[in-house]
Amino acid sequence: MHLHLVYVLLGLIAGVFSGFLGIGGGTILIPIMIFFFGLTQHQAQGTTLALMVPPIGLLAAMRYYYSGNVKINMAMFICIGFFVGGLIGAHFVQKVPDPILKKSFGIFLLFVAVRMIVGK
Repeated sequence: MHLHLVYVLLGLIAGVFSGFLGIGGGTILIPIMIFFFGLTQHQAQGTTLALMVPPIGLLAAMRYYYSGNVKINMAMFICIGFFVGGLIGAHFVQKVPDPILKKSFGIFLLFVAVRMIVGK
């Protein structure tokens, strides 16, 4: 049960970033699933696609699922937080000036890129 709350919180954080910066799955969820939850790249990608199935990725998520690379239980709970977090992020970003938003996006992507390149 405790992990379910962690998964919802992860979805909420990713949703806020998605609404705030227009990103979420590839740049938030996949690195967190790999670095903090120990998933493989395939599992992280498959699980991310599964949680986004309603709007996108149904066929790709099914392919990952049939290969054993989707954590359904994890995806369901992250999806709950992601749904609400997207609305929260989209609400608050409306007051952020475009130049600050653009720089924030670039810094975040740079951080993720460096972590992916030099991390284990």
